[in-house]
Amino acid sequence: MSSDPWGRVDEQGTVYVRTAEGERVVGSWQAGSPEEALAYFERKYQGLSAEIGLLEHRVRKTDLAAKEALTALDHLRSQVAEHHAVGDLDALAKRLDTLAGEIESRQVERKAARAKAADETRVAKEALVAEAEQLAESTQWREAGDRLRALVDTWKGLPRLDRKSDDELWHRFSHARSVFSKHRKAHFAQLDSEREQARQVKERLVAEAEALSDSTDWGDTAARYRDLMAQWKAAGRAQRDAEDELWARFRGAQDVFFQARSAVFTERDAEQSANQKLKEALAAEAEAILPITDLKAAKTALRDVSERWEAIGHVPRDAKPKLDGRLNVVERAVREAEDAEWQRSNPEARARATGMTSLLQAAVDKLQGELDKARAAGNAGKVAKLEGELAGRQALLDQALKSLQEFSD
Repeated sequence: MSSDPWGRVDEQGTVYVRTAEGERVVGSWQAGSPEEALAYFERKYQGLSAEIGLLEHRVRKTDLAAKEALTALDHLRSQVAEHHAVGDLDALAKRLDTLAGEIESRQVERKAARAKAADETRVAKEALVAEAEQLAESTQWREAGDRLRALVDTWKGLPRLDRKSDDELWHRFSHARSVFSKHRKAHFAQLDSEREQARQVKERLVAEAEALSDSTDWGDTAARYRDLMAQWKAAGRAQRDAEDELWARFRGAQDVFFQARSAVFTERDAEQSANQKLKEALAAEAEAILPITDLKAAKTALRDVSERWEAIGHVPRDAKPKLDGRLNVVERAVREAEDAEWQRSNPEARARATGMTSLLQAAVDKLQGELDKARAAGNAGKVAKLEGELAGRQALLDQALKSLQEFSD
């Protein structure tokens, strides 16, 4: 017969656990020595303790729903009550009792939180209504209209109150928006006279734009066209037919000037073809850095290429995006290599990988123990099920070990 402080195995292979209420039969062991039997059921106890610890963590450190927590708690209570483990089962039961109290406290807290949230929603909606009613008398049409639309979006994002309260507040809110809309429509009905003045201003702007269309003073004339455009926008809209005709002439005059300027710039681009060839060669030199095998050397080489790149000067406008893009690819690769190097030395990521590996290893060990027991019992169905679970969990462990290894490479 073999025993320890929490259990024993008698001559017939029956395993007992000691509890406050006396000894309880754990199971029968015929597959090895009494010491192995105790060790096996002690591991089951450790597994139970670990499961309880995990539930404690989830209850205390996460947003685990109370219903889900209670289901898990009941499951663990039944496992402890079945006495299929050797260890301080009374201590496990006390931990579960404590955890049950914590879950109940959390339920009370969440109910209070919901009530608080409802109060906060009411306050928020009342504030929206008050602001909407104030905006209803505003003459800042665009700003107030934008703000009212933003208030509607905010309202839609808030939870509903009880139906009566929500409907009353929404009625006030909707009425305020309607008042504002009526005032704005009345205001714009008075703008027709102002549109005639806008037409006169825009006719003057068109005349100046057409006079500038054959200018070759590229910089100053382009700046003047920008000024004319700003004045055009500030003048307001004329009647629709006049607006369309004036805009066509105004835009046409600009097109004549900018097309002539573009032709000159195109000729200038041709003179920059030598710079393009030099940068193409540098781009190829930069691309030769890839793939990166020596980060320090790659950074040095890229810095040298960048300095020479900047010294070359301008290239044709249509070639610049592609050339810059080629160099950017190499720069991005170097930055990503730097980030990867930092990640490999990141102690927090290493710690997370180590913790996950430990949890998976414990799960594999637990499944292996259950599988050994099923095999010993000749339970073919359970053996097949456990072998599948063990294979899946082992695959996850192998991947975790591989990820952990990458921190050492």
